[in-house]
Amino acid sequence: MKEEKLIEAGNSNWQKACFVPAKADANVLAYRMWLKKYAGGQFDWGTKFNGSLPPTPPRLQLMDRYWSHVVNCSSCTDAYKGFNALKISLQVFSVALVAIMAATKPGMISIFARNTLAAAAIMCFVGSKWLSHFIYKNFHFHDYRHAFK
Repeated sequence: MKEEKLIEAGNSNWQKACFVPAKADANVLAYRMWLKKYAGGQFDWGTKFNGSLPPTPPRLQLMDRYWSHVVNCSSCTDAYKGFNALKISLQVFSVALVAIMAATKPGMISIFARNTLAAAAIMCFVGSKWLSHFIYKNFHFHDYRHAFK
């Protein structure tokens, strides 16, 4: 983890542990320069901090989107509920199509209609599985790996 690399490098050599080339990192650089100038490179935590880091939580908990954002954002909550409703509707529709095919006798509907019902049931099932993956990836957990470690 970056925090461990920073501790190993020490407060005066933090630039060797971190590479901050982007313009967006200007605030981090300014903060670090301020910290070095006015605080000796670190905070005086008193007795509350002994220098060791707490254990890193599991990646699943660390990158969780649902509890850190979705439940607190009304737009994301509405989208989440809508996608879940669509997923369940596709599953119900898939089961209903299979039930219709099972309930009809071979001569009641044409082979083309039976094949169309089967294709629609399969498409609904596959669509619900894809939507389930989409919901998990976008609203629960999506692993992020930096290009440079």
